[in-house]
Amino acid sequence: MTTPLLTLTGVGKTFASGTRALEGLDLAVRPGEFVALLGPSGCGKSTALRVIAGLASPSEGTLAWDGCAGGEKPAPGRLGVVFQDPTLMPWASVSQNVRLPLALTHRTAGADERVAAALARVGLKSFADAYPRELSGGMRMRVAIARALVTEPALLLMDEPFAALDEITRFKLDNALLDIWATLGTTVVFVTHSVFEAVYLASRIVVMTPHPGRVAADIANDAPHPRDERFRTSAEFAARCRTVAAALADAMGEPPP
Repeated sequence: MTTPLLTLTGVGKTFASGTRALEGLDLAVRPGEFVALLGPSGCGKSTALRVIAGLASPSEGTLAWDGCAGGEKPAPGRLGVVFQDPTLMPWASVSQNVRLPLALTHRTAGADERVAAALARVGLKSFADAYPRELSGGMRMRVAIARALVTEPALLLMDEPFAALDEITRFKLDNALLDIWATLGTTVVFVTHSVFEAVYLASRIVVMTPHPGRVAADIANDAPHPRDERFRTSAEFAARCRTVAAALADAMGEPPP
């Protein structure tokens, strides 16, 4: 087994209000994996992602990056984060939005080439001079993904990025994300409450309990690639969805579907 890129051990998180979001969360993410964190709303998935990103501190437990314990933050550019809201700067062009992480980390050498390459990966190279108001919701999310990829991060964190989009756009972005993952080999941790999305995208599905969140099941998803519409409508996909749905129902203390 390869050395984990990231390891969470016994991580708990209690907010100032007293809400216990995470408890005893153990999770190891290895290089090149596409890990889906699956669970109901409010189970602590997003909190876990924020802890990994360094946007929230655990109340207890440890977070190790490349085997270095103590919760050290990764080097600038090693993490890319995409939220459900693209959070683009409305006054800036698409290329200026994508360039932002490079500017913040003072990586100006070759910035034009990096921005162009990131936009090409998400199919928006011809929209470099457009503004967010001129783009559809799916295109704005593609800009957010390009912005997260422009530093070529070792780990891409995605917090339900397609949840607010219509189904057709969501399917297209699922396919685009799989292409990017296959091409770049970037490790991905993807938060979702959709069994179908988790099975379609992930190489491994981590099912979380209702809050306080912890791992209830860890399911390998070795369905072959490329995954396309034939896989999405196949008996194999349906069977894998039933397996994951049953694990989710068990985690929630409900009868299996």
